[in-house]
Amino acid sequence: MSFNLNELIFFSSFIVFILLMLLLDLGVFQKHSHVMKFRESVAWTLVWVSISFAFYLLIRFHGNWIHGADTLAAIQERITKFHHPISINGLGLEDAISRYNKNLSLEYLTGYLIEYSLSVDNVFVIVLIFLSFKIKPLYYKRVLFWGILGAIVMRFLFIFISSALIQRFEWFLYIFGGMLVVIGLKMGWEFISHKKQEEIDTEHHPVVKFMSKYFRVTKEDHDQKFWIIRGGKFYFTPLFIVLMIIEFSDVLFAVDSVPAVFSVTLDPYIVFFSNIFAILGLRSLFFLVMNVMNRFYYLKLGLAVLLSFVGVKMLLAYFYKLSTNHSLIIIASILVLSVIASLFRSRFIKKSL
Repeated sequence: MSFNLNELIFFSSFIVFILLMLLLDLGVFQKHSHVMKFRESVAWTLVWVSISFAFYLLIRFHGNWIHGADTLAAIQERITKFHHPISINGLGLEDAISRYNKNLSLEYLTGYLIEYSLSVDNVFVIVLIFLSFKIKPLYYKRVLFWGILGAIVMRFLFIFISSALIQRFEWFLYIFGGMLVVIGLKMGWEFISHKKQEEIDTEHHPVVKFMSKYFRVTKEDHDQKFWIIRGGKFYFTPLFIVLMIIEFSDVLFAVDSVPAVFSVTLDPYIVFFSNIFAILGLRSLFFLVMNVMNRFYYLKLGLAVLLSFVGVKMLLAYFYKLSTNHSLIIIASILVLSVIASLFRSRFIKKSL
C-alpha cells in the first residue's frame, strides 16, 4: 500500500474532515443520549446525503487532485492502472481532466448508491442485534457512533488490501464476482422462500463466547458504559459486547458490499470514499428504516438482483466493459423499481383492509 504526496494530502484532509464531522456530531448535536424520532432521522439522513453529494461535486470538478493527475501522461497512467472505461486520445489537457473527473465522480456516485442501498440490509441485522440483546433504545446512537468509527478503520484495511491483491492478481476480481452472484442468488432464494432472519443466540454467539472466555464481562447492565472498574479489576459490559458484535457483523457485511463497489471502479480511493460516506449516514438511516422498514417489502429482492448484476458484470469484464453511465442507470433502476413496487404493495394492502 503506497501513497504519493498528492494522495497523502488529499486522503489526510478527507480523514480530518470526517473526524471533525463525527466529533461535531458527538460533542454538539448528539451530546445527550436520546431516542431519535422519525423527523430527526429524516433531517440527519438528508444532511449526510447532502454532504455526500457535495463530495461528488468536488470530485466532478477536481477529482484529479486525488492522485495529482495534472498532466496528460499522469491521467493516462491512472486510466490504465485502474481500467477506467474512458479514452482521452486526441484531447487537450483541460478536456482530458474534465472527462477523467466526470467518470471518477460517476464511479463515486454509483459506488455510494450501491453501498448505501446495501446498508439497509445491514440495518436489519443491527435491529435484530439490539432486540436480541434487549438494548434500550436510549443507547442505540452511542453504540452506532462507536461502531461507525470502528467500521471506518476496518473498511480502510479491507479496501486497500483488496486493491493491492487485485493490482497484483487480476483474477482476484473473478473471485469477487463469483461471491457476489452466489450471495445475490442466496438472498433472492431467501426472499422467495419467505425465510425469515434467524434470531441471534445471545449466549452462543462467537463474539460472546470469545469475550467471555478471554476477558472479564459483567452480566448486569451499566447504563451507557462500555466498561467498569470493580474491586480494582477491569470489566467489559454487555453494551460493549453488542458493539463488538456489530463490528463483527460489519466485517461480514463488507464482504458483500466492498466487492460490489469494486465492480464499478478499481480505484481504492473512490471505493473508500463511497464506503465511508455511506457508513456515516448509517446511524440516521438506522432510525429512519426502523420507522418504515415494513413498507419496503421488495427491497431485499432488489438488493439480490443488484448483487447478482454487479457479480456478473465482474465475471464478464474481460469480454465486455459496461460504461460507468450505464452501470449507474441500471443500478439506480433496480433500486427505484424495488421501492416503487414496495410502495404499491403497501398501498394495495391498506386499501384491502
